[in-house]
Amino acid sequence: MMARQARNQPVNRPSKVCPVCNRPFAWRRKWARDWARVVYCSERCRRDRRSHDR
Repeated sequence: MMARQARNQPVNRPSKVCPVCNRPFAWRRKWARDWARVVYCSERCRRDRRSHDR
């Protein structure tokens, strides 16, 4: 039971930094299959990526 609780703690989840807002964001269950392809922390940052590049 202890192992399960430790595994689900946010500290043990992988994280990345969003290139648009430079904020860290953590792994989410809905991203489990696509974590390698996730780049942006939110839909807003994904939409705003073009204006950030300029």
